[in-house]
Amino acid sequence: MIKENQANIKLSKNESLKEGDPRLSGGIPGTLADPELDRFASDDTQFLKFHGIYQQDDRDLRKKGKKFMFMIRTRQPGGLTTADQYLTFDDLADRFGNGTLRITSRQAFQFHGVLKGGLGPTIQKINEALLTTLAACGDVVRNVMAPPTPATNKVEDEIYRDAGLLSNALLPQCTAYHQIWLEGQKLDLGGAEDKVEDPLYGKTYLPRKFKVAFAAPPSNDTDIFTNCMGFIAIEENGKLAGYNLTAGGGLGMNHNNEATFPRKADVIGFLTPDQIEAVAKGVVSIHRDFGDRSERKHARLKYVLEDRGVEWFRSELESRIGFKLETARPFDFTSQADVFGWQKNTQGSWFLGLFIQSGRIQDTGDYRLKTALRKVVEKFRPELRQTSAQNLIINHVGEADKEAITKIFEEHGVEVENQSTILRRASMACPALPTCGLALAESERVLPDILGRFEDLLGELELKDEEIVIRMTGCPNGCARPYMAEIGFVGRAPNKYQIYLGGNEASTRVNRLYKESIPNDKIIEELRPVFERFKNERQPGERFGDFCFRAYFDNVSSEEARQ
Repeated sequence: MIKENQANIKLSKNESLKEGDPRLSGGIPGTLADPELDRFASDDTQFLKFHGIYQQDDRDLRKKGKKFMFMIRTRQPGGLTTADQYLTFDDLADRFGNGTLRITSRQAFQFHGVLKGGLGPTIQKINEALLTTLAACGDVVRNVMAPPTPATNKVEDEIYRDAGLLSNALLPQCTAYHQIWLEGQKLDLGGAEDKVEDPLYGKTYLPRKFKVAFAAPPSNDTDIFTNCMGFIAIEENGKLAGYNLTAGGGLGMNHNNEATFPRKADVIGFLTPDQIEAVAKGVVSIHRDFGDRSERKHARLKYVLEDRGVEWFRSELESRIGFKLETARPFDFTSQADVFGWQKNTQGSWFLGLFIQSGRIQDTGDYRLKTALRKVVEKFRPELRQTSAQNLIINHVGEADKEAITKIFEEHGVEVENQSTILRRASMACPALPTCGLALAESERVLPDILGRFEDLLGELELKDEEIVIRMTGCPNGCARPYMAEIGFVGRAPNKYQIYLGGNEASTRVNRLYKESIPNDKIIEELRPVFERFKNERQPGERFGDFCFRAYFDNVSSEEARQ
């Protein structure tokens, strides 16, 4: 099926690139083979994304000329990492990256600062560890998320099974990735095989990226309503009855473009576990056929839902899958937060939730997290799980090993109990400068200082024990999901931010714009009156985000808030 009038519209450049090379290889092999080149051509950087790679440069050094480097992202359904895989990642970060690992907001790992010569060895080792970088980026279904906290549900194994099933079922089948990175073959770019279409994605794949998540109430620890497609596990009598399907979520927007906006997903209906692959492929195919291929800023599935409506979407989906969805079943989310410290899992062993500021695993001064993690993983061989809030879970630890693991972390300056502060544990930031080419302002590098100023203000107002979800991004793409936070900061220009207020604890409500362009050093000054009102006017037990929504935006519709 082709979207109405699709054949008559002017396609974006990315669409022409994909149609001209459905194997997604471009000139990548030639550039890799040329030792004189430190970068890929502009068109080829679009193909690289499908392979899990972003070409970047160190923006701190631009005055001296561009120093090109690359970010590599893994694909790991549910954020599962074995001990051997983690040790491989730790080694690769030192050998080919900048010495740090970064947990993403979608439960994967990123390697930063990789030079061109390190791309091949890094990707080969990741695949030898039985993982991949294919489809970690690009106009395809990206890493499939699943609830990481072992103690939150009794049907965890089934949810992870279904997340893995969908990750495999929705993986593109292009052969160039394996031939370039794993086999080192010279591609026959004129062969008939180049014209073969992917059975799900077709010649031009999806109009834009596509995000999928699973969640298990009462914990919304994957921020499911921010995803293009979601599956809310419905547990009945201790068994997985099925899933409520959600569709049309997404947070990216563009400044000064009212046609783009954050959107919370709609609940579409209920399905049984045996129907999940057919339903998922049906939803993806709707995005493939009806997504906007002329304007990439308007190409996410959320705009299909917004423009055509939920009833149209459900009818279209049911016509494709050949059966009707049941009415969605009741569910209730109460929190999005991770858990920290030692906890018992559902199998009777222990897990340790570790707070990692902005997901950055590194050694800095007396805080030697990277070294400590390596020692723990080498000696005790736990399973690791990355969370969507950029933290880490060390799972399947025996009672006898808890004390020794705690000691290793403490010897390296990493607290296991009473980790950081309540404000910092609820915070997130995207990398932004100096590596991200889209960043308009700082994020990861300035958030700790901003949080410190907030802590001073809250202490002054006798509110220091308040948990407030604070998220920051350097641009409006929203990679750290600031539009669901109680306080969201979005880069507007160098050193200036939009301020959003009014998200809630369960991450089921999009916040609203409060201030348009505030310098970093004026943030506390702008928000002090809000906190003073919160202290004096809050209802018993009311959280900051709920107060802000009630006090400032309760009578403002979503449409009005976008203006």
